[in-house]
Amino acid sequence: MRAIWKGHIRFSLVTIPVRIYTAIDAAKTISFNQLNKETNSPIKYEKKDKSTGEVVPPENIVKGYQYEPGQYVVIDPEDIEKVKIRSTKIIEIEAFVNASEVHPTLYDTPYFAGPDGEIAIKAYSLLCETLKETGKLGVGKVVIRDRESPVLLSPQENGLVMYKLRYPEDVRAVKNIPDLSTEAVDADQLKLSRTLVESMSKSLAEVEFKDKYREALKEMIQAKIEGKEIITIAEEETPTIDIMTALKASIEQAKDQKKPMKPAGRDGKAEDEDTTVKKTRKQA
Repeated sequence: MRAIWKGHIRFSLVTIPVRIYTAIDAAKTISFNQLNKETNSPIKYEKKDKSTGEVVPPENIVKGYQYEPGQYVVIDPEDIEKVKIRSTKIIEIEAFVNASEVHPTLYDTPYFAGPDGEIAIKAYSLLCETLKETGKLGVGKVVIRDRESPVLLSPQENGLVMYKLRYPEDVRAVKNIPDLSTEAVDADQLKLSRTLVESMSKSLAEVEFKDKYREALKEMIQAKIEGKEIITIAEEETPTIDIMTALKASIEQAKDQKKPMKPAGRDGKAEDEDTTVKKTRKQA
């Protein structure tokens, strides 16, 4: 795993050398190329000058900031280097907070933070264990790829995950969603709904996380390569009209799915718990 950033975690007078690694495996993503419909040849991406229509070579492309419509100031790499702030090579931890205080909408890109060399291992491990023991998360700032971002450090197994965070002012307010209801929820419906949620509750480890869409894409692509016909079954979602009936049926379905299966009987068929109980009572 190749590091994309090297620096230090600093909180108070404690400094820990670390390396930052990308946590997302981009190789898992299925990507497509643009092709000419007539020739199946790839489309070449060219950067053109809007005023002349001519192709601009990479060495002639610079960064610019538009400060007025049609007016730009050119920003050179040397100008970026002059912007020296403390967090350029330091993850400056400003505070340790409870996880419940960080709203899920603030979480952005995850990275792994690992110790940089043997000298950092002891202090790095101590920070990991301290965060686990206290249930706290470290919040600070860092500059990665020419941009300062708020970050959060969270322990995971024997390591640290560093999440880039969004600024709170960049996140829209949920109250702006159209058609949100301000009416009180029906008490009987709420009771059934809670029962359904409890009957469907599992630990996160029991939930299967599998990208079914990616698998279906791979199957479709392979079928196209082999010249096979692609068959699609359209699925239609029916809106729930009678919520009480739907909740009761859902609870019964959840109960059936949770019934443990017993070893196969004499006929080789598996028996659920209710069948086994009935047989036991009959034999008694």
